[in-house]
Amino acid sequence: MLRWTVHLEGGPRRVNHAAVAVGHRVYSFGGYCSGEDYETLRQIDVHIFNAVSLRWTKLPPVRPAIRGQAPVVPYMRYGHSTVLIDDTVFLWGGRNDTEGACNVLYAFDVNTHKWSTPRVSGTVPGARDGHSACVLGKIMYIFGGYEQLADCFSNDIHKLDTSTMTWTLVCTKGNPARWRDFHSATMLGNHMYVFGGRADRFGPFHSNNEIYCNRIRVFDTRTEAWLDCPHTPVLPEGRRSHSAFGYNGELYIFGGYNARLNRHFHDLWKFNPGSFTWKKIEPKGKGPCPRRRQCCCIVGDKIVLFGGTSPSPEEGLGDEFDLIDHSDLHILDFSPSLKTLCKLAVIQYNLDQSCLPHDIRWELNAMTTNSNISRPIVSSHG
Repeated sequence: MLRWTVHLEGGPRRVNHAAVAVGHRVYSFGGYCSGEDYETLRQIDVHIFNAVSLRWTKLPPVRPAIRGQAPVVPYMRYGHSTVLIDDTVFLWGGRNDTEGACNVLYAFDVNTHKWSTPRVSGTVPGARDGHSACVLGKIMYIFGGYEQLADCFSNDIHKLDTSTMTWTLVCTKGNPARWRDFHSATMLGNHMYVFGGRADRFGPFHSNNEIYCNRIRVFDTRTEAWLDCPHTPVLPEGRRSHSAFGYNGELYIFGGYNARLNRHFHDLWKFNPGSFTWKKIEPKGKGPCPRRRQCCCIVGDKIVLFGGTSPSPEEGLGDEFDLIDHSDLHILDFSPSLKTLCKLAVIQYNLDQSCLPHDIRWELNAMTTNSNISRPIVSSHG
């Protein structure tokens, strides 16, 4: 019984960021917020969400080990990717308004919170943003994105073997997935499932004839072949900048945006790879508003979703594209316990808590107290 159980405001106001779950913590890296200074080069910021206390913290800036020497830290960026392998978060790609796109690999140790730039060999992918990254064992797979030097969409697959730090351009077999960016790629077993993204009707170069494919493409990592897939009778709308995650061997997607329809989404769909069918899921509780460019991470049986951007609900609150950036966080529980359901009832009906044990009252307070990492946007209408 899926249910939205937590909604908190006041977290990091971030769009197009990247995040990974490490135990009961979620590490969020970079992204942007409308109105902030992105002309000045600065360190990427790292926010940590504790899924037990439901609190955000922000890591302090990295100080140089040697005075006068800049520390090894990625610059602030958006459209990048992060994956977790063992105790290391690998950050790759993304861009900044000053420096442009990047193809330097960064490693972040979750125990020491130290950054490094591992020495790599092989065929390093060109700098890009809007690509996808997913992991199978010790190998990170990069697909698609918008390549800065070639100034076009990509449909290449590169893999990084983190045991040898060797990049390889995969010579794929079969009919490849279309060139695209801001899609999703999710690893289920040995198969990488690619969904959505923005592509161009006429090929890899951007001609303002955007298309949004809504068919799943499957890449078999064992044979390194794109598979021929059957047609599915029910399909979600094509979209980009959505979230995707795997749970119990099935693929889920949430939200996103379709420019041809000028529509943001807040729907949740489930894809079963065995039957190759989609099903729209309607969780209980109140979920997030329609949005794109948010982050989703799995913590146990819960999905932690935060940030992103949406059409402004009132005139004067959006940027030049009439969008408003979010600092909220939502938790989707795949298997809410009786205890969780009881706490939700206490909150919903404003029941007396004075007779409850201290730990329950602490948990209720955490579920209803907003964070203070970011300030609320003040309406010009008072």
